[in-house]
Amino acid sequence: MRLRSEYEGSSFFDLLKHEHPQLLPEISTWNQADGGRTSIPHGTTVLSLKCVDGVLVAGDRLATAGHSVASRDVVKVFATDNHSCMAISGAAGPSIEMARMLSVELEHYEKIEGQALELEGKANKLSQMVRQNLPAAMQGLAVVPLFAGFDQRRKVGRLWKFDITGGRYEEAEFDATGSGGLYARETLKQFWHPGLSRSEALALAVRALTAAADEDRATGGVDLERGIYPVIKICTLNGIEEGAESEIEEVYRSVISERRSGEPRA
Repeated sequence: MRLRSEYEGSSFFDLLKHEHPQLLPEISTWNQADGGRTSIPHGTTVLSLKCVDGVLVAGDRLATAGHSVASRDVVKVFATDNHSCMAISGAAGPSIEMARMLSVELEHYEKIEGQALELEGKANKLSQMVRQNLPAAMQGLAVVPLFAGFDQRRKVGRLWKFDITGGRYEEAEFDATGSGGLYARETLKQFWHPGLSRSEALALAVRALTAAADEDRATGGVDLERGIYPVIKICTLNGIEEGAESEIEEVYRSVISERRSGEPRA
């Protein structure tokens, strides 16, 4: 008969480390066997911006390995609980693993404590995970996420960016990261304004990702031929809403039409 665990904290990650350390993802040696010559699939451009209903998180679908396409339909935006999302850029494998681990961590905390962790506490949890990944990041397996959600206590959407050391920085309006992040931020800076409606925020996200895909070869835009669209999630007081593919396609066709006419719309 198995004895009860001596660990009494609310962290699933620490519980696993205490009880079954062999089950923890071991990514620090992934790049050692061949001296780092293997091309690891990397996710590219993700972004987040505030809107009147909360906060929107979006990501393209392309993953690259060196100069090759590793996958055209990678999901880079994950709901970590009912009111928060994590968007990933960097080494795809560790990034996806971290998003899943954070989701389990938050669910475990809620079951143990009887209430959900505060949004800022969720950002702190992710910061700790990114910091623990630093040895792997130094070998080229960096995880550079965005984290956003609806703060139920403050009744407002909030978003954070991170560096590879686990440093976290709250942004007041918007941010984008990944290989096409610079180009996406330029578009966000040009068109973002306080009080964006849900539809306006979705349209701006599509516009920013389209601009990034136009300038950065590692960023994938809307692929009408294959029916591949960016993943867009909006965190609101009522939970997480998905951006419909039909809505994304309509905005994309509008952006292309504007380019042809030479009259960009604010």
